[in-house]
Amino acid sequence: MIGAFQALLGDSGSQSDRDLDFVSGGTQNLSPEVEELRPLFEKYAEIHGIPDHVDLLMAKTMQESGGRLPDVMQASESQGLPVNTIDNQEESIDVGTEYFARVLEEANGDEKLALQSYNFGAGFIDYANEHNNGEYSKELAIEFSIEQYQRVRHTGNYSCIRPESAETGACYGDIGYVDAVLSYMQPTLEEGDFDEVIEVGTQWIGNSEYVFGGGRTRSDQEQGIFDCSSFVHWSFEQVGIELGNFTGVTTDTLKHKGEAVPLEDIQQGDLVFFDTYKIDGHVGIYIGDGKYIGAQSSTGVAIESIEEGYWGDVFNGRVRRI
Repeated sequence: MIGAFQALLGDSGSQSDRDLDFVSGGTQNLSPEVEELRPLFEKYAEIHGIPDHVDLLMAKTMQESGGRLPDVMQASESQGLPVNTIDNQEESIDVGTEYFARVLEEANGDEKLALQSYNFGAGFIDYANEHNNGEYSKELAIEFSIEQYQRVRHTGNYSCIRPESAETGACYGDIGYVDAVLSYMQPTLEEGDFDEVIEVGTQWIGNSEYVFGGGRTRSDQEQGIFDCSSFVHWSFEQVGIELGNFTGVTTDTLKHKGEAVPLEDIQQGDLVFFDTYKIDGHVGIYIGDGKYIGAQSSTGVAIESIEEGYWGDVFNGRVRRI
């Protein structure tokens, strides 16, 4: 079975040979205060036309406030108001999300350029258009910051907030803003590189045990004891993708990871969900050709169909891309 499965995948290469993209790939190390606000981020991201950027908005909020201020996204200045004028979190998320959606559009979808522009102001987009073909780079951010600081340093309102700012004189805004925000984002594998996520799980086909609630200790994992959600978490963890704390992973936590994908666009590595004992009661990893790999109560880790048989009947069409 494993040999045939590997033939289906082909040569997947090693993780060390790959570049990882840190934008729009799920979050890590969010504070409880920010995580509790996820429904509001989902609401206003939908309203302002960027529903696929919820995780990035939340990562921004970690950098702006950690979720501990009323103006949680530090959005007052985007309205021309003094810092922290906005005095409730929902209004801040509404205003901050609307402003980020606007700069993201002006940046032609360049998320890094939009992030730095959220910090510097939209004038940075014009600067990027003039000096770097409309693309973000850290070097460009430093150049812009140096120029702007020379114009405003006499006000005494600006300080060098990072050692690298003091060393370069780039003390306007935060030249490390993009890196800081992205430190709260999970790296995501490039399209087509999910083969390794799938392949690592095949070692448990035929020699694993399904236990509801299993797989939440390292001892369980070493013995091949999993339930469906812990197996999915373990598989991604093997290639450096953390889907939350493994001791608390459930289908309900996984169904909010990544982004929703239409069923007609499903591809290898996507998460697929099934209505079993409850809505979204089971989860697996799509491997292509109408099949998925997962930990099933009747078989342990195995490959099953999402198109026919029992699992085809209970597949609910929910697909999430990490």
